[in-house]
Amino acid sequence: MSSKLKMSNRLAGTEKNVWVEFGKLSADYKALNLGQGFPDYHPPRHVLDIFAKLVVGDNPLIHQYTRSYGNPHLVTTLAKLYGPIMGREIDPMTEVMVSCGAFGILFSTIQGLINPGDEVIIIEPFFDCYEPMVRVAGGKPVFVPLRPTQKEGPLTSNDWTLDREEIAKAFNSNTKAIMVNNPNNPIGKLYRREELDLIADLCKQHDVLCIADEVYEWMIYRGHKHIKIATLPGMWDRTITVGSAGKTFSATGWKLGWAVGPQPLIKTLMVLHQNSIYTCPTPIQEAVAAGLDYEISVFEDEEKCYLKSLALKELAPKRDALAQVLTEVGLTPTVPEAGYFMMADISKINVDIPDDGTDDPFDFKFIRWMTKNKKLSAIPPTAFYSQEHKHLGEKFVRFCFIKKDETLEAAAKVLRDWKKELDQKS
Repeated sequence: MSSKLKMSNRLAGTEKNVWVEFGKLSADYKALNLGQGFPDYHPPRHVLDIFAKLVVGDNPLIHQYTRSYGNPHLVTTLAKLYGPIMGREIDPMTEVMVSCGAFGILFSTIQGLINPGDEVIIIEPFFDCYEPMVRVAGGKPVFVPLRPTQKEGPLTSNDWTLDREEIAKAFNSNTKAIMVNNPNNPIGKLYRREELDLIADLCKQHDVLCIADEVYEWMIYRGHKHIKIATLPGMWDRTITVGSAGKTFSATGWKLGWAVGPQPLIKTLMVLHQNSIYTCPTPIQEAVAAGLDYEISVFEDEEKCYLKSLALKELAPKRDALAQVLTEVGLTPTVPEAGYFMMADISKINVDIPDDGTDDPFDFKFIRWMTKNKKLSAIPPTAFYSQEHKHLGEKFVRFCFIKKDETLEAAAKVLRDWKKELDQKS
């Protein structure tokens, strides 16, 4: 093959994808899929009813192009939703943009704002698209890990912390941006105010942008609070806040995301977006807008507001049940304060995993073996780490618990039966 037909150097090394491999593996072996982060049940009924009514309604324009940067109804609703949270009036036409999922927003943000040679700090573990997106833009990723506290018994996501000196050392004159996933996937960490203050102070000191991926912003468990870094003093003008309709309404296939931020930064995203993705499906944007209109109207009602009831009423029992089962079978869970993922320490499982002929970390090999032999699928956390820090995630697996109770009960049976089998052999 001629050199002109080969993959771009910036793309080299980014072609491997954990979702492609483990999604296919789970399907091939008909495994219980506690790996990928999507529900195996319907989104909320009121949102489905809105969508269905719109699609078969009397307005023919619902099936045609809408405004490139976001349907006017949707961006107006998003400004209305986030204005009180941000503590400022948000201009829907210049300070909000909609794209095809949070992926589309991140792509537009990184391609629009990161230039060749710019350094981008990425806090680990990170959603796996961050690194390749930065590299494709010509940027240089600089990785700073959250590290788990060394202690006996279950961890909480708050036990994973940043080292103040390590994060401070990562900033320099070449640093263009930092990517902060709050709440964090896969840990479920909810950053405390003092942690965000540290990051914000460093951003201001070094004149650095903040890309705040907050797609799990509504899945906050009782007793905890999500703080948007854009609301801290001096941070609005340098922060792009990323949200997701797929996560908000448990409809990941709708692939709709948004950015909220200052006009100069959002304008850059708009230019990139209009020359790549251009626009997003009109019916989905209208359905999300109408769904959020309803959520705003019942925002103070914990029972009716899906933005609150999802975590407090629906996910909390699932989280607690999974943590109990994992502890019962000898795994050590990290109990999340937010989100719908749970890390589990597998180092105490005494199982001989055969060599699969790859140089991949142990968690990859373990989950391939578990999917094939136990018909239970998860995701290897080392996919969310740089090469330098993969050892920090190698003894964990990531489970997703936004699943039907029957799915979680079936997974619990697999784990308990496996535990009995290991006990009999020992």
